[in-house]
Amino acid sequence: MTIAAVRTPDARFENLPGYDFTPNYVDDLPGYEGLRVHFLDEGPKDAARVFLCLHGQPSWSFLYRKMLPVFVESGARVICPDWLGFGKSDKPTEDAVYTFHFHRNMMLELIKRLDLKNVTLVCQDWGGLLGLTIPMECPERFERLLVMNTAIATGQSPGQGFEAWRAYNRTQPDMDVAALMKRGTPILSDAEAAAYGAPFPDINYKAGVRRFPDMVMTDPGMEGVETSKRAAAWWSNDWTGKSFMAVGEQDPVLGPNQMANLRKTIRGYPEPMMVADGGHFVQEWGEPIARAALKSWGDL
Repeated sequence: MTIAAVRTPDARFENLPGYDFTPNYVDDLPGYEGLRVHFLDEGPKDAARVFLCLHGQPSWSFLYRKMLPVFVESGARVICPDWLGFGKSDKPTEDAVYTFHFHRNMMLELIKRLDLKNVTLVCQDWGGLLGLTIPMECPERFERLLVMNTAIATGQSPGQGFEAWRAYNRTQPDMDVAALMKRGTPILSDAEAAAYGAPFPDINYKAGVRRFPDMVMTDPGMEGVETSKRAAAWWSNDWTGKSFMAVGEQDPVLGPNQMANLRKTIRGYPEPMMVADGGHFVQEWGEPIARAALKSWGDL
């Protein structure tokens, strides 16, 4: 079955601040033939360790521009994909295409295609809602976790902050992503905020932006709940890797309380790094977070 999609013109991505990385593409993942997935692939291909950095909504791999160089500096390889519907990846135009397992299965196929091993999962927002369900499927590939402002969604609402955000998102089918990011992360320059909006020239490119908040599993019957429950049990009972948590304290949706709940779920979790000024997109404070995580693991 052919999935209708649009592709953001390359010109939209020229001269973005702090983002001069080489693009990489694959367009023949099993089940996703014809849909082009973009990922960054920095550092030595034969590095002993791989960092897999997963973004959320409405961001893209631009979000990791401050953390990626620190990981590469440590000698690691860094893979930073864009989910379908975001960044430089193709954007299916039909809202109904966007489902939990559509995205999760794509990432599993990309991990297999690149044959990633000794992986440190780095995740936030939907990068966590989806990404935290992946290691249990291929635990031999994953050894560490760096998690920021996210959750494992098992059928309950994260609270009033999220419900307000979801309701607002439903009123904005043509969301001004640059303005949204600037409001949520005031430290961004206008050029940085515009870079977050670069993938979305008009409403035809924004199905993913519209759909992801409605996909969050706030009801027990929603797609992804059972997978996420299995993942929560796996992190509690079976995870033996090293972990690091950073929490943007100013996040009104997935802030300290939600992250405290997540910490209880993940076996062997140390005290988190609290980022007092950090908001939801805490990667914008990412360089010290990356260095603190590497230091805790003995990489620096």
